[in-house]
Amino acid sequence: MLSRLMSGSSRSLEREYSCTVRLLDDSEYTCTIQRDAKGQYLFDLLCHHLNLLEKDYFGIRFVDPDKQRHWLEFTKSVVKQLRSQPPFTMCFRVKFYPADPAALKEEITRYLVFLQIKRDLYHGRLLCKTSDAALLAAYILQAEIGDYDSGKHPEGYSSKFQFFPKHSEKLERKIAEIHKTELSGQTPATSELNFLRKAQTLETYGVDPHPCKDVSGNAAFLAFTPFGFVVLQGNKRVHFIKWNEVTKLKFEGKTFYLYVSQKEEKKIILTYFAPTPEACKHLWKCGIENQAFYKLEKSSQVRTVSSSNLFFKGSRFRYSGRVAKEVMESSAKIKREPPEIHRAGMAPSRSCPSITHGPRLSSVPRTRRRAVHISIMEGLESLRDSAHSTPVRSTSHGDTFLPHVRSSRTDSNERVAVIADEAYSPADSVLPTPVAEHSLELMLLSRQINGATCSIEEEKESEASTPTATEVEALGGELRALCQGHSGPEEEQVNKFVLSVLRLLLVTMGLLFVLLLLLIILTESDLDIAFFRDIRQTPEFEQFHYQYFCPLRRWFACKIRSVVSLLIDT
Repeated sequence: MLSRLMSGSSRSLEREYSCTVRLLDDSEYTCTIQRDAKGQYLFDLLCHHLNLLEKDYFGIRFVDPDKQRHWLEFTKSVVKQLRSQPPFTMCFRVKFYPADPAALKEEITRYLVFLQIKRDLYHGRLLCKTSDAALLAAYILQAEIGDYDSGKHPEGYSSKFQFFPKHSEKLERKIAEIHKTELSGQTPATSELNFLRKAQTLETYGVDPHPCKDVSGNAAFLAFTPFGFVVLQGNKRVHFIKWNEVTKLKFEGKTFYLYVSQKEEKKIILTYFAPTPEACKHLWKCGIENQAFYKLEKSSQVRTVSSSNLFFKGSRFRYSGRVAKEVMESSAKIKREPPEIHRAGMAPSRSCPSITHGPRLSSVPRTRRRAVHISIMEGLESLRDSAHSTPVRSTSHGDTFLPHVRSSRTDSNERVAVIADEAYSPADSVLPTPVAEHSLELMLLSRQINGATCSIEEEKESEASTPTATEVEALGGELRALCQGHSGPEEEQVNKFVLSVLRLLLVTMGLLFVLLLLLIILTESDLDIAFFRDIRQTPEFEQFHYQYFCPLRRWFACKIRSVVSLLIDT
């Protein structure tokens, strides 16, 4: 009896999993979920913990064992989606940026969006001019430490904050000047609201970049904003397509297609290539969700979307939440006392720590940073090389994509699903794309040049990943064998077409066989079913039976008898 109880308790413990979710202020929320718990259950727990009602703008990010980022789907099991060993670690982030963040109903929602955009600014996702950057940083400073006080804030106090990937002394002086002279008297809520209003006007507001390449092989970043689809190359926005002009999103393997219908019935197909099929699928799903959220009037208009036109091939996906218009209407009905926001009691953010908690140790040494006088635009220019929304894997030196820097480490030796925004840091990589041979050594060298010293673990990994001469020769033989065995891209396209035609033929033959069986049942069987009886009594069926089916049956019977007689004679 005791053994049964112990086995039952052990099974119940195995069905429970520990989840840790890193919030926007870098605090952590830990809970326990059942094995079959859906993503919606975990998300509701988080929103209850945050006292958040306008929750449709937010989501939960995680990374799978292949280091591919995903948004947690609320209709599916959490454990099945993560596919990694517990404990699970995820991040709470803004998934759909509000088109007008100042119009959000509650201050707690605006504060969370403010924290997200502050992270975007620090990690190089939000690009802006030097004057705009100084104003945004001054708003953050006012919200963090309040009015300027000469007794509390000595000369150079703004340098204790790291607002951007890189910035110069001149920019720091400009930030302090705006904070001293223009923002005095603003409450944290007012400063955050002004910050949101300013950030909303920038071209890269709401951008979560996905690294890709265009048909010419040039590096590009694709992103979805509240207003449409964006393509970035370097610091420039080369394409902007409104949501009402996007007619279809599709992907096949690593290739992503965007179908656009503009004025005068002009139709365009934009084609881009993602680093991996998993990254392309993630890009496609993000596009489907953003298009549904911002474009549709009602969630009842959402339809299941297929990734390909080929029969029985591709992925099917359906957005399962409310759309932006419904969220705004629901927010307008909120009638409760505004929840209290504990700004001072929160732990300092890694992206912009509070001055009361001590200065942040910059990845670039202070003396060197002052000597080179790096401007804000030079620092933000590294977005093209580092602001990866999707981790990029490199399996060989010939890979043209930059290997993704490991997002985080844990004290234990077990691999857990962890995602951290430090992966966006331009200090991790300033190499141009494509990466030449020995990309790992160059990447480590570039990090040392920027002042970010490599850890012992990374040095060991780089040494361990360096093949010997024997290994290189063996790998070369394997690669040659693989190259001989694999067909080219044109042959792969032909094979795909042939498979599609074969699937079509099989489906057609299957349908004809089913129709033949139904016809035999109708004409030859004596089943007295109301459905069959009604069909048999129709004039059309009687005409078909006597004028076509009966002669055809007699013809087949005659042929079969003649074949049988020939077989008997021989």
